[in-house]
Amino acid sequence: MRLMSRSLTDGKPVPERLAFGVPDAEQHMALGRNLSPHLAWAELPEGTKSLAVVCHDPDAPSHAGDVNREDREIPSDLPRVDFYHWLLVDLDPALGEIDEGACSEGVTVGGKQEPAGPAGSRQGVNDYTDFLAGSDEMRGTYRGYDGPCPPWNDSIPHRYVFTVYALDVERAPVEDGFRGADLLAAVRPHVLDHASLTTTYSLNPRVPA
Repeated sequence: MRLMSRSLTDGKPVPERLAFGVPDAEQHMALGRNLSPHLAWAELPEGTKSLAVVCHDPDAPSHAGDVNREDREIPSDLPRVDFYHWLLVDLDPALGEIDEGACSEGVTVGGKQEPAGPAGSRQGVNDYTDFLAGSDEMRGTYRGYDGPCPPWNDSIPHRYVFTVYALDVERAPVEDGFRGADLLAAVRPHVLDHASLTTTYSLNPRVPA
């Protein structure tokens, strides 16, 4: 199974047009174009009936006490946790690809409630829902794709892993509002194969992506 992209290059930084947050000289971060990436797949295993797409950041800080503070930098040895940016299921394998921007274009304050996507597909709730819960302006339920926006004071670049799973079921065994850990646990018995692209991103000018 192969995963390809005209938007992403394995081992290279995510282009700013795909990011939720982009560098800003005055505020450290500004909202970005937040375009979902182009993805294409080939050489699927026999018996593939649907695809699932997951994008996660395995480098999110395990606690938020030092996040985006002028007086300190998040240390590299802080334990890290997964942050899910995109959960897409019931994708028709015959499509062959998803165009750039097909599932997201711009940041929706409060979250996309009915995110765009290929016909018949469903999208889960990403982890901006939790991260922005304390913001009166931005809080809400964030569905579909929302791209990178790591803390601008983090001492490490974050990795963004885009994975496509080939499943032996037409409908993933998850219900509306599913989250990342729920999805991975539910589809594990149905995965025939998977392929990934790993990219990077940083908003800290001292840290090259």
